Amino acid sequence: MGPLASIRRWLAGGPASRRPVAASLIPHDEPMMRRALDLARQAAVIGEVPVGAVVYETSTGRVLGEGHNRREIDRDPAAHAELIAMRAAAAALGDWRLSGCTLVVTLEPCAMCAGLIVNARLGRVVFGCADPKAGACGSLYRLTEDARLNHRVEPIAGVLGEESAELLRGFFRERRRAGGGE
Repeated sequence: MGPLASIRRWLAGGPASRRPVAASLIPHDEPMMRRALDLARQAAVIGEVPVGAVVYETSTGRVLGEGHNRREIDRDPAAHAELIAMRAAAAALGDWRLSGCTLVVTLEPCAMCAGLIVNARLGRVVFGCADPKAGACGSLYRLTEDARLNHRVEPIAGVLGEESAELLRGFFRERRRAGGGE
């Protein structure tokens, strides 16, 4: 089974199924995902894998931090969109605890970012498309929901998922065409 089939099965309720997206969404989620997609497009323009993230105050919709991947430009293996957005949000709040906040990201967070989500005590995590190769919010692992940890965040998957997936597919298709590989 190819990655796209895995994503479709996952979003349709496969082995790492999530609760129904519509039942979990709040009004700010889709506009924030649109902003995250804009950030992901900015990343692609500078040659970064197109992933964008926004942290916002769940109750008000006030944006506290945002970012896109910067691993290549910063030469930093930790410069993921989620980490950049969460650092900015913590600075804006003057507190490392992001319990009243939502993280919206275009791609399912990896193990590093899922660990940070738990440690930052985020209230919610919403993502666009699954990452069958590295996803830690349902695809490979369920770190944000692990009962052994001191905090849990149930991920909400599939918000503008096809747009997020197409942005990534297009980026890697273009890299292969240009001879850059993955």
